[in-house]
Amino acid sequence: MLYPLSTLLLLPFLLIQGRRVRRDTPRLPEPPGERHGQQGEGAPLRVLILGDSAAAGVGARHQDEALSGRLVTALAERHRVSWTLLAQTGRTSSDVLTALAEQPTESYDVALVSVGVNDVTGRTGTRDWQANLGALVADLRTRLNVRYILFTAVPPMGRFPALPQPLRWYLGLRADQLNGLLQSVCAAEAGCDYLAVPFPLDANLMASDGFHPGRDAYTLWGQYGAQRITDWHLSRQA
Repeated sequence: MLYPLSTLLLLPFLLIQGRRVRRDTPRLPEPPGERHGQQGEGAPLRVLILGDSAAAGVGARHQDEALSGRLVTALAERHRVSWTLLAQTGRTSSDVLTALAEQPTESYDVALVSVGVNDVTGRTGTRDWQANLGALVADLRTRLNVRYILFTAVPPMGRFPALPQPLRWYLGLRADQLNGLLQSVCAAEAGCDYLAVPFPLDANLMASDGFHPGRDAYTLWGQYGAQRITDWHLSRQA
């Protein structure tokens, strides 16, 4: 109830601030580097990294320092990792679903999904958000044979330094709401998990635009993601 009421009361301020943020925030590129490959020795593990600009590594200088590089490097300590990055700046959950549907059929063991920021800023409705998540799970499982789907939490937009108040509070509120729905989907679906990385309250973890993760944040994210994936893999062998 608070979100629609806030929308109604704050709309003029939010529109003005939103335009200013889009105008003034530096637009960082997706970093160069490989988007598929193989690394490490050990038990084979096929990994798909899927999603938006954070999944694509915006804020890092190279893919080696971005989510894909940090995740694969951590997993490669135990596994022979075959990995693919399918991500692009600006994608909503609907866009990610479309991009996934256009991807050739291939089998993966694990998918790590980063989505939600553009659903917050683009005001994706609650029903559409839930429907898109359900469709993503279904396509990953049935067409790509993914056995473990790890959804990363929508980041704490209420702490993004690039956002002024009250826009920061408003987007943070909606991010929290989408996270609650995401947690419910993960709890209801076998083989789905929810990853909330405990990022410290440190502005130095952010990229220069104040909106995306920086190198150290990607390292932390990759380590936590790799640990969760490793725990899942070990549980299957027990």
